[in-house]
Amino acid sequence: MKIYNTLTRKKEEFVPIEENKVKMYSCGPTVYNYFHIGNARPFIIFDTLRRYLEYRGYEVRFVQNFTDIDDKMIKKANEENITVKELAEKFIGEYFKDAKGLGVSEASLHPKATENIDAIIDLIQKLEAKGYAYAVNGDVYFNTRKFTEYGKLSHQNIEDLELGARISVDERKRDPMDFALWKAKKEGEPGWESPWGEGRPGWHIECSAMATKYLGETIDIHSGGQDLIFPHHENEIAQSEAANGKPFAKYWLHNGFINVDGEKMSKSKGNFFTVRDIVQHFDYEVIRFFMLSAHYRSPINFSDELLEQAKNGLDRIYNCLDNLEYLRKTSSEKERDSQGEALIQSLDGLKKRFIGAMDDDINTADAISVIFDMVREINSSITAASGTSQQTIDYSLNLLKELGGVLGILQKQKSDHLESEIEELISKRQQARKEKNWKLADEIRDQLKDKGILLEDTPQGVKWKKV
Repeated sequence: MKIYNTLTRKKEEFVPIEENKVKMYSCGPTVYNYFHIGNARPFIIFDTLRRYLEYRGYEVRFVQNFTDIDDKMIKKANEENITVKELAEKFIGEYFKDAKGLGVSEASLHPKATENIDAIIDLIQKLEAKGYAYAVNGDVYFNTRKFTEYGKLSHQNIEDLELGARISVDERKRDPMDFALWKAKKEGEPGWESPWGEGRPGWHIECSAMATKYLGETIDIHSGGQDLIFPHHENEIAQSEAANGKPFAKYWLHNGFINVDGEKMSKSKGNFFTVRDIVQHFDYEVIRFFMLSAHYRSPINFSDELLEQAKNGLDRIYNCLDNLEYLRKTSSEKERDSQGEALIQSLDGLKKRFIGAMDDDINTADAISVIFDMVREINSSITAASGTSQQTIDYSLNLLKELGGVLGILQKQKSDHLESEIEELISKRQQARKEKNWKLADEIRDQLKDKGILLEDTPQGVKWKKV
């Protein structure tokens, strides 16, 4: 298995520090609002990476934090006349609703910055003792130029980074590139006791402290969006390695940006959408399927038209699953014949291609193409008229769900129990057909269609699906 390492700018063989165990940290949301589609991409991508690692037999300890104190949160809480803690609790709850809808599994641990203040203070004190941090009137800054490898993740030297960075002017800093580790409390802000006075942590230090506390001084994988490479992840490396004298993370993975209708997403352009906005029109699973349909490092364009295409593609796969579920009930118990053997052999080859795609830097786009190839093979080989054995049908069905599970899709179950009213209507229509009352049968079909139920009359009986 190879993954692209931002640190070395090349694909590398994935070899974890400890055999068969993976320590993985991914930057989570700042919980002051519903998360947007740009946030959703890394949540989905790195959940898929975790799923695949587990599928390949690794024991994964996956940590994703919640930033539950920062300037945006303080501003939003003041606007809503609630505490920052109340705001955080509200949107942590909303995060889990959207994440669950998107098929994003809960992390092994979701630490909060405010619950790890002691670890953050300990790390800052360690940096201060080694001469990498200095205090000014209750604030503490990291001495960036003292860390000689600063810029190694973004592959720029500190002078180039300074020219391109949007740096807030602060005459108390020794250097414009120095960044805050601890911020002195201002009036109306929450604060915690520290050796430098009451205050709160800077954004960058919290991830270093929590990753170290819960995963160790060197971790296998650190991941996040491309926008986090600089300054956030660059600063995490500087803090962590300055304090511990060890590499912070072996592999750094970053996903590409999302554009909306060909333009960069921004509130000022009016093309800024939360996941909660999108699910008013499209199912959560469609969003996940769409995100996985492109390689994670590539930029991806987001539009209603492309989501509709993703929906249609996902429907094609689900129709194949529904057909298999239906045929399973009517298939014979006969031994697998040569046609079934040929199909299973073909599907096994496609499974190897799926694993090959995922082994090649988590190429979910190619993996999904393989699933479509499976659907074509199954649709051409297994029909009501083919008399395929139940064993072959089960194998095909289970394999699609197995590989779908790796991607976090195709796990929905078609309900075997319709509402009693709908069951009654289908029964009445069947009776009308027996009595050759075609007018009534057609009327009932239309009634069911209005309720979102489509019927298909087959030699084995009535087949239905929800639309």
